[in-house]
Amino acid sequence: MASRLFLVLGGVRSGKSAFAESKVATLSEGPILYVATGVAVDDEMKERIQLHRESRRQEWSTLEEPTKLAEKLAPMLTGNGAPGAVIIDSMDVWVANLLMENQSENKHPLEEIVTTAAEQLLKLVVDSPQAFVFVSSEVGLSLVPTEPLGRRFQDLLGTINQRIAAAATEVFLVVAGLPTQIKSND
Repeated sequence: MASRLFLVLGGVRSGKSAFAESKVATLSEGPILYVATGVAVDDEMKERIQLHRESRRQEWSTLEEPTKLAEKLAPMLTGNGAPGAVIIDSMDVWVANLLMENQSENKHPLEEIVTTAAEQLLKLVVDSPQAFVFVSSEVGLSLVPTEPLGRRFQDLLGTINQRIAAAATEVFLVVAGLPTQIKSND
């Protein structure tokens, strides 16, 4: 059973990824696996992905996977060379990728697709000995989007963040580069 699951929340450019990277580095003396969910769909996103690649430690291995997190992670968590800790950056991009991949679905089937994928990932985490750090945007502080797709995203991410936070050992909120612990193991 995973003894440690950390959730790092924050707004865009809040410093949540930098904090999460520093946190995961303290969780294992063994290898670290960095799971990146971003997809380079335009030049601006290509630049963001490149900046994240450059900021990662050279000794970390990377899995770039936009949607099938549990499926792709499972075989990497056992055997020789298995990581001691895993960082997933980010859950909000992952939810957006799932939403875009399944946007033709009606509201309830779409919610089921995303929540089932999240439950599969959380089960994998709970059943694994590794420490995990999940990074996600906090949507509860933002405006309600004017477009239906934006509202679906916000609703789904809020639900997923709540489920992860409930399962997490510790939860942090990062604002302007300053982390605040909002749930502790105590």
